[in-house]
Amino acid sequence: MSVMTVREAINSALAEEMRRDPSVVLMGCDVALKGGPFGVTLGLLKEFGPERVYDTPISEPGFTGIGVGLAATGIRPVIEIMFCDWVTLAMDQIVNMAAKMRYMFGGKVNMPIVFRIPFGAGGGQAAQHSQSLEAWFNHVPGLKIVVPSTPADYKGLLKAAIRDDNPVLFFEHKRNYMLKGEVPSGDYIKPLGKADIKRSGADVTIVTYSSMVFSSLEAAEALEKEGIDCEVIDLCTLLPLDYDTVLASIAKTNRVVVVHEAQKRGGIGSDIVAEIVERGFDLLDAPPLRVGALNIPVPYNEALEKMCLPDAGKIAECVRKLVNNQI
Repeated sequence: MSVMTVREAINSALAEEMRRDPSVVLMGCDVALKGGPFGVTLGLLKEFGPERVYDTPISEPGFTGIGVGLAATGIRPVIEIMFCDWVTLAMDQIVNMAAKMRYMFGGKVNMPIVFRIPFGAGGGQAAQHSQSLEAWFNHVPGLKIVVPSTPADYKGLLKAAIRDDNPVLFFEHKRNYMLKGEVPSGDYIKPLGKADIKRSGADVTIVTYSSMVFSSLEAAEALEKEGIDCEVIDLCTLLPLDYDTVLASIAKTNRVVVVHEAQKRGGIGSDIVAEIVERGFDLLDAPPLRVGALNIPVPYNEALEKMCLPDAGKIAECVRKLVNNQI
């Protein structure tokens, strides 16, 4: 075990996979000389050279399209999209090309491409730099969606994503790059599609991912003092989603709250709740509830930004209402 920040864990995963497999390449705006806007890829250009780590023009459609072409011919590109908000510019390449190509060629063409996407709000970065758009891609067959929380999960899941023969969207929360935690040594791989129980409990299941894992754990600690025992499930992967772990927890607690930072309307929580109701309605003693951001653009003003985003206090209040039948 070693202690790393999330930023270091991602860098370590990239370096290890590039050493292991010469077909892995890294590309995106400023990823080479500057190490990206968050310093995640610092040092990789020096080790692997400009033929495997290269800066692209400011054209998300251009460099994501190049990545799709590379993947179709046997290269394993890791594409950094500088901010989640700008994934909108590459929707055709991701949704119509990367997601569909393996199916449309009858499995004869693999699509081993990873899109690293810094997402989320915090720090007053305003409406065009603070979005969480992961739910958009949940609607698209052919993609996988990864949303780690801890440094260990970032490393293990990124290595698994790079080795996968399908397109993977790897969402990294911007606010958590300096978060520290223990990371297993060696060739640590965490399988895609498997959730973690980050805290065991008996009264309420909180289903969440990414930065909201820590807010949910904070809420659970506060609620424990009130006699409410919460189980916190970190999904780790949204597509495929580990409903076996979710439903096994609900079978124990009979209550569930789904938490995400994205706007509540149309968020991934809506789909999760629908699946829970279809698959496990008889397990529930109360309606499932959701916690998400307000349905407004994320404000630039930090006080207003905080007001519109979920936090531990809002999660705890939702759980109290559920337990006390105040819905």
